[in-house]
Amino acid sequence: MRKITAGMFIAADGVVESPDKWHFPYFNDEMGAAVTAQLGTADTILLGRVTYDTFVGAWPAREAADADDAMAKSLGDARKIVVSRSPLEFTWRNSEQLQGDLIESVTKLKAEPGGPIALSGSVSVVRQLLAAGLIDELHLFVHPIAVGRGLRLFDDTADPVPLKLLSSAAFTTGVLHVVYGPADQA
Repeated sequence: MRKITAGMFIAADGVVESPDKWHFPYFNDEMGAAVTAQLGTADTILLGRVTYDTFVGAWPAREAADADDAMAKSLGDARKIVVSRSPLEFTWRNSEQLQGDLIESVTKLKAEPGGPIALSGSVSVVRQLLAAGLIDELHLFVHPIAVGRGLRLFDDTADPVPLKLLSSAAFTTGVLHVVYGPADQA
């Protein structure tokens, strides 16, 4: 069975919305290596439409400008499955829209042969897959900033999601890379 990992930039107060407004001062080589290990090694990437739009606005151009950009090439080469209720047209290679119910489709995808499946951002998708027990590793990059306002990974309507700490590391910027798995996972 394929492993599903999800990566989220998150503020100390739980905000995950608009990391482009607060994340970059904390990005360094340590975080780059951790993000590459989680996202850049996957052969399939699940993305919500908003995250896909953000990625397609940056990564194809980076790959075209620098053929040696390993992360840009990896993302371009990966199968990208976009979760959206609206019909979509794609300009980035290897992109397709998820067909059918999210949980059923991801359960089938996880059972297919292949390598790791990764998510980046895509809060609503991560929430649903966590609730369904389909995420094997939740990589939280906890930034030392309280944003105050914005969408949080877990809101007031969320049911409890028991998690077990798999690993943690502190980066020199003060960012904590915390990896959780399902509480019943060894």
